[in-house]
Amino acid sequence: MKKQLPALIAALLMTGFVTFVMVVTGVNALMNKNIEQTTASSSSTNAGTVSPAQVRELQNRINEYAQRELEYQKREKQYQQELQSNMLVQQQATQQTRQVKELLMALQSRGLIQIQENGNIMITGKPGN
Repeated sequence: MKKQLPALIAALLMTGFVTFVMVVTGVNALMNKNIEQTTASSSSTNAGTVSPAQVRELQNRINEYAQRELEYQKREKQYQQELQSNMLVQQQATQQTRQVKELLMALQSRGLIQIQENGNIMITGKPGN
């Protein structure tokens, strides 16, 4: 019985201490002003208390973004047209380059010109030289 009495006192002291800590923590949570303010501000926002001025401002901003989107779409369409036009010009230039090369090769094969290694063209004027 001598060992049971100190164990019982120790258990009561520990239980009392844990209870005291839990009570202090609970009272602190109830008295904390910051938590109440945060809860109140979030509930008022969720309650739908948006002023008509805020609604107009948001609608104006939405309209502004819609106008920007239309401008961007117009620009994109213009850029697409310019790109197609440039591609057509490039195709025409490629075709003309090919035709010039074919002409030079035909003239060289007939002996009317000689294309030197450095790219200079010498006109012979006589076929077969």
